Amino acid sequence: MSHAVLSSDTLHPPGCENCGTPLQGDFCHACGQSTHSPVRHVAHAVEEVFESFWHLDGRIFRTVRDLFVPGRIANRYLAGHRVRYVAPMRLFVILTLLTFFVAKFVVQDAMQDLQPGQAVRTDDVATEFSQAKTVDEARAMRDDALAGIAETRRTVGALPGVGPQLDIAAAQVRAQAETRIAALAPDGATPATADAVPDDAASTGDAQPAASPAPDDFDIPSSGPPTIGGPIGERIERNVMRLRDDPQLYVRAVLGVAPTALFILVPLFAVLLKLLYLFQGRLYLEHVVVGLYSHAALMLGLLLVFCGALATPWLTAHAAWAAGIVGWLQTLLLWAMPVYLLLMQKRVYGQSWTWTLVKFAIIGMAYFALFLSVAIPMAGYALYAL
Repeated sequence: MSHAVLSSDTLHPPGCENCGTPLQGDFCHACGQSTHSPVRHVAHAVEEVFESFWHLDGRIFRTVRDLFVPGRIANRYLAGHRVRYVAPMRLFVILTLLTFFVAKFVVQDAMQDLQPGQAVRTDDVATEFSQAKTVDEARAMRDDALAGIAETRRTVGALPGVGPQLDIAAAQVRAQAETRIAALAPDGATPATADAVPDDAASTGDAQPAASPAPDDFDIPSSGPPTIGGPIGERIERNVMRLRDDPQLYVRAVLGVAPTALFILVPLFAVLLKLLYLFQGRLYLEHVVVGLYSHAALMLGLLLVFCGALATPWLTAHAAWAAGIVGWLQTLLLWAMPVYLLLMQKRVYGQSWTWTLVKFAIIGMAYFALFLSVAIPMAGYALYAL
């Protein structure tokens, strides 16, 4: 098909450049293509870049506003009022990706002070213990440092790579404390040796800590990861060793696969709804719509919680009263999520409160089991794919 060369003052070509249909306006009634060409006008090129955003913008605010009311948007969408709202799949994708994008910054900020090497400043342990003037003071410093390590272990000890680093830090603290106590004891004898030597070390009574590992040995953990075998196992073991130096690596990997896990869970959640509301005669895709809007609402709530977490440090420094309000709102949002889902289920399916509560409990327990069955393999995949 030949294309006529249009002058700059021509409004639009006589026929659609895509399918050749005669035009009677700015859009082809056969294929829907616009007569505005991005290759002839800079303004049209810019408009095309932002077209999807601007077309989405008017509906996104209306959709988010109605999403705060449990069940409203799902009921209206299923009743046929679809043009005024963002499609459920698109809304779910947008909110999920945005939520986990913000979550990465929140987790990164939260873990900055929880690095195993920073939990106890083991590089300054010798200097700190050298300031102890008495045996009792050295023991008190040792106990405080070990208590800090224990607290860190309870907080982030479950992360891969953290445990071995904390073991190394604890061994360094005990060794330096024992050395300082031995130096402070008269005639080179360590008083109350059983009290000064750690539980896992043998008491020899010698002035020098014979059982203390050499400083070079601290770079090697006391026990390595279990041998799995095979190429996959070897790769996982190498990644576990990498996590010793950067525990955040695994957290970022888990956050990266989390959206995929949710995309798997939504259709499974719809299956649960279909089974428990089998006699209502609803199509499976209707339950998918309910599941998408349910998860979109959860993602919106989490997004607001994460945004509050990002703003809290600044508010604490400049407006402490506002930081308290934000913390209270975050707690309220987290508690409101299950209540929201219950009200949405009641409003969409319209059954009595008794049946709604029973089915809500069944769905909750089954969904938690499904979540574990999906999340655990995803976490293993994240460890493999580092």
